[in-house]
Amino acid sequence: MTELSLLFWAAVPPLVLLVYYYYRVYAAPSLLKLLWLFVLGAISGFAALNLELILATVTNLIVDWQRWQRSLLGVALRQLVEIGPIEEGCKLIMVVIATCYFQRRYRLRPTTVFLFTIAVALGFTAQENWIYLSYNTSSILERIIGTPVHAMFSAPWGYALGIYLCSRPQLNQYRQLVVIAWLNSVVCHALVNVLSIAWRYPLPLSFLSYGLFPFLLWLFWRLEQLLRRVQGKSPINLISGFTKQHRYWRRGLVLLALMLGGNALFGLLLLARKLSPLRWAQLFYPDILQFTLKHILLNLIFAVVAWLIYFYLRRSAQRQFFKIKKAKS
Repeated sequence: MTELSLLFWAAVPPLVLLVYYYYRVYAAPSLLKLLWLFVLGAISGFAALNLELILATVTNLIVDWQRWQRSLLGVALRQLVEIGPIEEGCKLIMVVIATCYFQRRYRLRPTTVFLFTIAVALGFTAQENWIYLSYNTSSILERIIGTPVHAMFSAPWGYALGIYLCSRPQLNQYRQLVVIAWLNSVVCHALVNVLSIAWRYPLPLSFLSYGLFPFLLWLFWRLEQLLRRVQGKSPINLISGFTKQHRYWRRGLVLLALMLGGNALFGLLLLARKLSPLRWAQLFYPDILQFTLKHILLNLIFAVVAWLIYFYLRRSAQRQFFKIKKAKS
């Protein structure tokens, strides 16, 4: 892969997603400001990488860190105390610096700070893409699929930071909300990384990998909900019911939809991995074509069932909302 194509696949998918969110937000800051934040995000990625290398070197002088990482528990501990805090901390620092700088000249909205967070996170993703693709440790398809992941991690503290910095006065409860949201991001970041490598371990630990894409799907849903909240829109409610039994039933359906939809995406990714070494002409061999179509159809069935469950839950919640509103009037 040439340097130009490497830069293209590393930077263009995050930039496309940044432009998408830019046009979705009313009264968004200028695209040039977001591009500057994107660059700051890439810088924060290099800073985080160097901090992780330094910390790993220092830690190995005290304990045998490589030996700890042979177990999934050791990997989870490293993600919680090193990778998650450093990466989320570097992104947070960049957003705070940029926000404080622009706040001296403009009156910022919470949506602006939230977009700053997305821009920094996507810049961080571009830097990470460049590292993975340079060392050929991940495919282009996997990096494209993972484009929104860092934005999904950072969304809680980006939302809380926007509420805190743009509130008048800056209440202490909002400051505590930023800390709690940042810790939430660290835990989610660590959990995703652990689930993504669980398949390397023997059974039953390898089954944890089937929770990765359902969890990512939920993180994406949370990002979208926070984006609605920060714009003053009411969140989309899926869990409704007048009794505990009804609400538990709908929570179960939400979990089922996440499992089906997430693992439908996971199945398609696994299929792409299996087919990637083949030449284009080989894809049309009868046995390979039959295998491909069968697995695509199976995963599409799972995805359609998940969408139907989502459609049912949303319609049910809307009907109940209008019933309550009508009864009150």
